[in-house]
Amino acid sequence: MTDYSQLFRLDGKRALVLGAGGIGQEVASALAAHGAELTCADRDRAAAEATADTVGGRALELDLTDPDAVERVASSFEVAGPDVVVLTAAMNVRKRILDYTPEEFDRVVGLNLKATFIVLQAFGRRMVQRGAGSIVVFSSVRGQVVEPGQSVYAATKAGAVQLVKTAAAEFGGAGVRVNAVAPGVVETPLTTQIKAHPEWYDAYAAKSALGRWSQPSELAGAVVYLASDASTYVTGSTLMVDGGWTAVDGRFDPPA
Repeated sequence: MTDYSQLFRLDGKRALVLGAGGIGQEVASALAAHGAELTCADRDRAAAEATADTVGGRALELDLTDPDAVERVASSFEVAGPDVVVLTAAMNVRKRILDYTPEEFDRVVGLNLKATFIVLQAFGRRMVQRGAGSIVVFSSVRGQVVEPGQSVYAATKAGAVQLVKTAAAEFGGAGVRVNAVAPGVVETPLTTQIKAHPEWYDAYAAKSALGRWSQPSELAGAVVYLASDASTYVTGSTLMVDGGWTAVDGRFDPPA
């Protein structure tokens, strides 16, 4: 009989958070609170160490765009790698298509899409060999809906979802699950540009059904769910954590 009181527990599981600053810190804290042993990796070593100190885990400096570096981290784990891998790292250059440079395109694609492939390959291979594991990749509402200035970012987030689906199809026979989390607008340092314009900020808040931005902590529960035995029959899915952003058609409430 299933012990539902333990459904979300992660005791004995090893979790790796890639992109351990910002949202990643909240994710790591939530996973640790449910019993997981954390490794926190970030290109910014100070960010990785700050999160690791918070959760009592290990810190790693890691450039996700370097396949050899990712492979070294994957091979550094004993017993065929971590049980849970969460990829939160991403970047955006907000420019219209006619203003984008090839260099900017390569930077955004390199981290948001190519690094997702690198992570799925390096850690997925070990999970498939072991016959178990859960990978969670952060996408975005921009993987479904767009606005001016979001072309390359949106394309990479849609591409990440398709990589997740394909990995789920290819790894599923070995018992490995791969899913995506798609946030809406989140209060982080990366959204400072928007918060500096009250009209822009308020328009984003009004777009969601809840009428507000989310906090990083509100994304952590979705990751715990996808990492835990509460989701053992969930793979290839994109869990929208967007306050209803993609569900609501406009913000006018008709009289009837």
